[in-house]
Amino acid sequence: MSKAKIMIVEDEWITAEDIKMRLQALGYTVSSPASTGKEAIQKAKEDKPDLVLMDIVLKGEMDGIEAASQIHTCLDIPIIYLTAYADEKILDRAKITKPSGYIVKPFIDEDLKIAIEIALYKHKSEKERKD
Repeated sequence: MSKAKIMIVEDEWITAEDIKMRLQALGYTVSSPASTGKEAIQKAKEDKPDLVLMDIVLKGEMDGIEAASQIHTCLDIPIIYLTAYADEKILDRAKITKPSGYIVKPFIDEDLKIAIEIALYKHKSEKERKD
């Protein structure tokens, strides 16, 4: 069984590289990362990842919540927020996009793997139920 292809959306290059290495060590395929909301939407359309790890605070005019909303609506790709921010206002906005998970940085690899596997399983189950 091949592991899922995951796209990282993170505006800090060194953080994106760290997450990429951690995902690869867990056996996942990692598509090219995006650093802005617009870039994330474009790359998601091109790469068609199985799941997106989305930072909330991004450079540019579109934050991760808006980008996640568009990706989820247009492409039906599960999103897990991976962010350092967990205040009530941000959580309320994030909940509206129906994310498949929300992980606060710093995180341990096992928590990341569990969140990814549950999100992928849930998404697959929902798709099978619709078909």
